[in-house]
Amino acid sequence: MKQILYNLFEHQFLGRDEARVILQNIAEGKYNDAQIASLITVFLMRNISVEELCGFRDALLEMRIPVDLHEYQPIDIVGTGGDGKNTFNISTAACFTVAGAGIPVVKHGNYGATSISGASNVMEQHGIKFTADNDKLKRSMDECNIAYLHAPLFNPALKAVAPIRKSLGVRTFFNMLGPLVNPALPTYQLLGVYSLPLLRLYSYTYQETNTRFAVVHSLDGYDEISLTDEFKVATSDNEKIYTPESVGLNKCTEQALEGGNTIEDAARIFDNVLSNKATEAQTNAVVINAAFAIRVVHPNKSIEECIAMARESLISGKAYDTLKKFIKLNS
Repeated sequence: MKQILYNLFEHQFLGRDEARVILQNIAEGKYNDAQIASLITVFLMRNISVEELCGFRDALLEMRIPVDLHEYQPIDIVGTGGDGKNTFNISTAACFTVAGAGIPVVKHGNYGATSISGASNVMEQHGIKFTADNDKLKRSMDECNIAYLHAPLFNPALKAVAPIRKSLGVRTFFNMLGPLVNPALPTYQLLGVYSLPLLRLYSYTYQETNTRFAVVHSLDGYDEISLTDEFKVATSDNEKIYTPESVGLNKCTEQALEGGNTIEDAARIFDNVLSNKATEAQTNAVVINAAFAIRVVHPNKSIEECIAMARESLISGKAYDTLKKFIKLNS
């Protein structure tokens, strides 16, 4: 590790296989805490490369507890976090909206690191018991069209660095890996990122995989489509900037999307959206993210058609019925 650190301090980059081996060694306890903290610090001081990110991803996927849900060809909707906006659980609500629209979803999530309520927080608030049992997850897919994968159950390798990450208290490259290591290897993915450089990095990284994807970023810094400003969407085919008005929706304020001061506040907004009792801004934020997720699966549909599908899922009660069934089955 000493030589690796010397090389990195001299502005050299890791190869994909070298990055994979390093992360495997970290998981196996071959480096001390100071060495791991130094490695993390390198990537705070410079951007991570596609080769490095792919290598770290390879290691985590090799060491994961696998989940076999490929027959459903599901989509995951996830954000990197780290935008500092403390929004309510937009991505998670979009997952239930998409599932209600008839598209299988496998959501990979964790507790909030940079916001009050992460996906796992809002799931626990509803009494959900996390599981890594493949049969239970398949039953959830069959009966609810959605399964939830609580990240720590499937990525034991991350336990080795959890205390160090907590002690450092800053965003690290491990935060960037979360969206890339869904253990079910979903067929489709909609990923929200908090900066344009990250949008390009993930776009290049996804092109090294078999995942059909869209990476989204609101230009005022949200790691999802917020409708507070213009937003960019990158796919394997192209990149395009949209305005809220261009997709037929009203622009909203940042305050309109805040998730409150407690997990209970965030869970209440989440429920209001899915039961079609939320504000226009809250509903539209979920609808537009769900719509672009639907379009990843159905690229020949117009965004207007996808918005209509997402909105119908909420208005008809299908999204809320999906949530109720999911809670009953997974509590």
